[in-house]
Amino acid sequence: MIMKISAPEHILSIAPYTPGKPVEELEREYGIQNSVKLASNENPLGSSPMAVAAARKVLNSLHRYPDGAAHDLSVKLAGQLGVKPENIVLGNGSDEVIALLTRALLQPGDEAIIPRPSFLMYDITVRSAGATPVYVPLTKLHIDLDAVKKSITAATRMIFICNPNNPTGTVVYKDDMDRFLADLPENIVVVLDEAYLEFVRDPDAAKGDDYIDETGPIVSLRTFSKAYGLAGMRVGYGIMPSKLSNLLHRIRLPFNVSLPAQAAAGAALDDDGFLEKSVRLVHEGLEYLYHALDEMGIGYFATQTNFFLINVACDAQDVFEKLLMHGIIVRSMRSYGYNEYLRVNVGLPEENRRFIAALAKVLARA
Repeated sequence: MIMKISAPEHILSIAPYTPGKPVEELEREYGIQNSVKLASNENPLGSSPMAVAAARKVLNSLHRYPDGAAHDLSVKLAGQLGVKPENIVLGNGSDEVIALLTRALLQPGDEAIIPRPSFLMYDITVRSAGATPVYVPLTKLHIDLDAVKKSITAATRMIFICNPNNPTGTVVYKDDMDRFLADLPENIVVVLDEAYLEFVRDPDAAKGDDYIDETGPIVSLRTFSKAYGLAGMRVGYGIMPSKLSNLLHRIRLPFNVSLPAQAAAGAALDDDGFLEKSVRLVHEGLEYLYHALDEMGIGYFATQTNFFLINVACDAQDVFEKLLMHGIIVRSMRSYGYNEYLRVNVGLPEENRRFIAALAKVLARA
C-alpha cells in the first residue's frame, strides 16, 4: 500500500525547531568525555535539592494520573504573584502555553507580529494555527516597539514580545512599554515572554507584573526551566485575565503537567536559597566571561539573561563545529540570521574557563 497523506500548506511551511546539540550525541560522535554544554540556557547548578526530593517522593504514585488542574501549584504561584489561581494556566513548558494561545485565538487570515530574531516557537505556533506571522526586525539588537506598532493592521490579533529577548539578551524598558500599550487596539493580545525574568538586573526593564489585570489583554509567560533548573520536567505557565485562561482550558490537554513536575515546581518555589545562588552564579560568570573576551579583543553584547551573543567575526557555524571537537557545545546563530555570532550561556566557573580556552585556540587557527 502506498501512503497518500496531504497536509495543509501552512503546516508544510513550518521549519522544524532545532534544539541545542545533546551532550550524549556529541560524546558518541566524537568519542569525547566530560564535554561542556553551553547551548540551551540551562541552569549549570542543576536543580534545587528540594525540588528533586519532592519529585522522588511521588514516584511511588506514578500509576495515578496527576491533578489535571494542578491545584496546589496554581494556588502557590497565585499567592506569590498576587493574582488569583484562575489567572494561571500551567503548561508542559511555556512553549505549550504559547501553542494554546495561538490555537485558541488565531485563525487563517489573522496576523501575529513577531520581532526578528526572537524565540523560534512563536513562528511555529502561529503558522500551526494557519495565521500569518509578520516580522519586525530588531534595531541594534533591541525590539523596536515603534516599528511593531507601525506594523499593526486590521488583521493583527497577537503581538509577541520576548523580554529579555532570546537570542539577543536585550530588554524592553518600562517607559517604552507604557507608551506602546497606551493606545493599543483592545482586540490585540500582547504576549510578554519572560522566561529569563529572574536574571534581569536593569531596574528600568519592563515587567509583566505591572500590566497583568482583568481588563487588559496582556499575558505574561514564565518558566521553571531556566533559573529554577527544571528544564527536564517541562513546567511553564502563563499569567492572564480569567477570560483568556477560560479559553485556554477549553483546549488544554488533560494532565498536561506530570505528577513529578508539579511536585518539583512547587518545592522549587520554596527554595529561595537555590534561586539566589543560581542568579548570583550567572551574574558572576558573565563578569568573568566579559573580562576574558575583552582581554582577547572579541566583541560581545551585554545581556540581561543567562546567555549572551559573541561576535566571532568569521563563520560562526565553522567555529561552532570546531568547538565541538574540544568538547564544547554552544549555539551557532546562523538559523537566526546572525552568521558571525555564537550564543553562549553561563556555565560553572570551570566550564566557563574551558570555553574561553577552547575559543582562543579555535579563533587562533581560523
